[in-house]
Amino acid sequence: MPSSLDTPQGAARLAESLLPPLGNRWLHTQAVAARARAASTAVSEEDRDLLVAAAWLHDIGYAPELRATGFHPLDGARHLETLGAPSRLVRLVAHHSGAVYEAEQRGLSAELAVYEREDSPVLDALIYSDMTTGPAGQSFDFDGRIDEILERYEPGSEVHTAISKARPYLSAAVERTRARLSDQPM
Repeated sequence: MPSSLDTPQGAARLAESLLPPLGNRWLHTQAVAARARAASTAVSEEDRDLLVAAAWLHDIGYAPELRATGFHPLDGARHLETLGAPSRLVRLVAHHSGAVYEAEQRGLSAELAVYEREDSPVLDALIYSDMTTGPAGQSFDFDGRIDEILERYEPGSEVHTAISKARPYLSAAVERTRARLSDQPM
C-alpha cells in the first residue's frame, strides 16, 4: 500500500480508513479531493495525481489515532512518513494551507521545519482546493472560507491568529491557481 499513497486511489483508501467517523471532516476531505481533481489542470500533468492524493490526505492528522501533537498537518505528515509515503506527499500534507503560521502559534515551528516547504503550483492548488471548500464540503469563495474559519474559532485562539496572519499568503496561492486555471485553452 505505501507505494500507492501518492495515487488518488491509494490516498482515498487511506483517508477512508481514518476519516469517516469524523463526519464533516470526511465530507470536507471528499470535497477538497474533488476540487483538486477539477483544478488539476493548474499543475503539470505529472503532478496531477500527487495533487489529488495530497488533497485526500491533507486532514488525516485529525484522526484520533494519529493525534500526537494535536497539530493535524504535522501529525498527518508524521503518519505518512511512517507508512513510507513519498517525501513530496509528506511535505505537501505538512505544509498545506499555511501550516507554518499555525505551527508558530503552537510552538511547533522547529518540528514542522523538518519538512521542507515547496513553493510550487502543486502546493498552491492544494491551498486553493482547501481554502475554497467549507467544513462540510460546501463550496466557498476564498474570503467566505476565511470568514467562516474566523467565525468558528475564538479570537486569540491559535487557529484564528494563524489564519489572520496567513490570509495574504493563502490569498496569493489561491490567486496564482485561479490565474493558472484561466490560462488553460478552452
